[in-house]
Amino acid sequence: MQPIPFDPEQFFKRFTWEHHGSTLGIVYHAHGDDWAELALPYGEHLIGDPASGVIASGPILTLLDQATSSAVWLKRGGFLPHATLDLRIDYLRPATPHRTVIGRGECYHVTKSIAFVRGIAHDGDPDDPLAHVAGTFMVTRMPTGVTA
Repeated sequence: MQPIPFDPEQFFKRFTWEHHGSTLGIVYHAHGDDWAELALPYGEHLIGDPASGVIASGPILTLLDQATSSAVWLKRGGFLPHATLDLRIDYLRPATPHRTVIGRGECYHVTKSIAFVRGIAHDGDPDDPLAHVAGTFMVTRMPTGVTA
């Protein structure tokens, strides 16, 4: 199986059909060989408690799921099938109102059937994260010529 090339910047620019991430406003931010950063700009539609002005936890979980999923595609060398098996998020503090949240996902190990991921969400300072995430994705076999 040859992978379809995966460039997250182009993917998120061209990923124009209506889906959960686009409804929330998630956009590309940066990436490397085994990590991806996506951004969730502040928006009134994301607020959980109107009195606080804080982005709800659900959009932040979606941001981290998409960032870690993108990291798996980068690590595996292409757009290949996988599914989230487990994604645990530990919320450390609420997001600061009116700030963009950055979700960074890293795929640090892949076996023949599992990709292991971790990441953080922050609103401007990676040393002061909103949340940590750890999880696994079920993957198909690695494509020809790609090693983990």
